[in-house]
Amino acid sequence: MLRSADVPLAQSALLVIDVQDSFKVGARWERRSNPHFEDNVAALIASYRAAGLPVYFILHTDGDGGFARTSPHFKLMDFISPRSDEPVIVKETRNCFTSTNLQTLLLHQGVRRLAITGIQTEQCCETTARIAADLGYAVDFVLDGTLTFPIPSNDGSGRELGVEAIQERTVYVLRDRFARIVSADQLKAEIAAMS
Repeated sequence: MLRSADVPLAQSALLVIDVQDSFKVGARWERRSNPHFEDNVAALIASYRAAGLPVYFILHTDGDGGFARTSPHFKLMDFISPRSDEPVIVKETRNCFTSTNLQTLLLHQGVRRLAITGIQTEQCCETTARIAADLGYAVDFVLDGTLTFPIPSNDGSGRELGVEAIQERTVYVLRDRFARIVSADQLKAEIAAMS
């Protein structure tokens, strides 16, 4: 695994994964894990921009209601306004690479390190971190720059996996295997120290 310490932040890009209104359809939004998510992601976007580092925005599409390309909810959340030089990429898979040209874009910009933010912690964010590590990128997984929702068991028992357990599991499986686990404040401080 290529570690973040092996690749300078000057070769980093920020991925903002699936931060879209699609997740606000239905009742789950009220049970989300991270009430500071928007502030943390917005601050990271501002930090990357101030340092002249690339930011990529990803939208997820599939057959579920709000995720259809024709849905009025299929759009970035209102606190995000991509600049003209910041790609908005649509994916059809749980990771940001398989169904997109993201890797080509990263190669052209000399990116060798990725900071992962977005929705959902254990799904598209974690899957992207795993694939990125396997592709040879150093990965900074910004845990408080992601959010998730309780997962029902779907076995009729009424049980569910809570957001704390989901986050803990993600940290355990990613740390030192696929990514460095980092907070938004820590990464912002490291970016500020570059100048």
